[in-house]
Amino acid sequence: MEETKKEETTATATTTKPPPNYFAREQHLKFIAALAGEKKNDFEFWVTEHLRMSGVYWTLGALDILDAIPFVEPQKPKIIEWVLNCYDATSGGFGGNVGHDGHIIYTLSAIQILIMLDSFSLLNEKNLLKPVISFISSLQKPDGSFAGDRWGEIDTRFSYIAINSLRLLGSIESINLESAVNFILACKNFDGSFGCIPGAESHAGQTFCCVAALALAGKINTIDTDLLGWWLAERQVEAGGLNGRPEKLPDVCYSWWVQSSLCLLKKMKWINQGKLKDWILKCQDCEKGGISDRPDCTADIFHTFFGIGGLSLLGFVEENGKGLIVIDPAYALTEKTLTRHEKNMGDKFKYSDIKARGYDYQIG
Repeated sequence: MEETKKEETTATATTTKPPPNYFAREQHLKFIAALAGEKKNDFEFWVTEHLRMSGVYWTLGALDILDAIPFVEPQKPKIIEWVLNCYDATSGGFGGNVGHDGHIIYTLSAIQILIMLDSFSLLNEKNLLKPVISFISSLQKPDGSFAGDRWGEIDTRFSYIAINSLRLLGSIESINLESAVNFILACKNFDGSFGCIPGAESHAGQTFCCVAALALAGKINTIDTDLLGWWLAERQVEAGGLNGRPEKLPDVCYSWWVQSSLCLLKKMKWINQGKLKDWILKCQDCEKGGISDRPDCTADIFHTFFGIGGLSLLGFVEENGKGLIVIDPAYALTEKTLTRHEKNMGDKFKYSDIKARGYDYQIG
């Protein structure tokens, strides 16, 4: 039985251990490029159909950090056409795929995709900007919380997404921001971290959503930074990776959720950054490309994006001296992309104005 389990594990594991500080850039680009094809005979293609919009965001986000958006230039018109076809006229938001109902998660992903592809103006040209703003603002409840869609699920993820989206759209005034902040603060627990609703379990993913939302709302000063910083620093395990809750295994995605929160709180040095960097690099597949949730597991685009994002926050530099494009810890877009978006938006989006952004983060 043990031999069988060992063989099964080996079959899905990476076969080459990366040397110290080695970043498999070319393999990662090939891994991402391979995702562009529609592999309709694959099981994974169909079980991820509902979140395809976020998959495209993770893909382009990883390329943006690698300064490789031109890599998909030939596919750009097709990607944009597909995104616009995912617009749900009934709700006013974007769905996870063509023909799907609008949801706030995929609406943010669509906005981020159009911004990365320098095609945000299409929302105005196609008369979609106002309906999208109305869709997001209509999801706010009297207590300040946000639903994800018309079915009414409440989650602090949606609070973050609403505030992020409306900042990018230049329409934060369309919601009751004070009420939104008060709901988020009601989700804070005794340990300084946050849950999905008031009284819910503390979780690093939810904590990121709440910290980033408060930062974008200009209310990061409402957080007990030392208390929360301690809880976040405790997420680092002996191997160097980060987990989402006490007594859980580390996962590459928390290299983003935990680290970006620490970055916003100016507590990056409260963790061992060298050990985290080494752990992320160990999660690479140096033959086929991509990054997995932990060493010797199968790579996927979700963990590839958040792994590369985590390295960006660490200020990682490759052996050849080439670095990664800096990603913003609140907007989850690169500073390069956000600076361009500011130029395109004029007075409606002031990324360079630190007071308008509502936070002052530093790379550790």
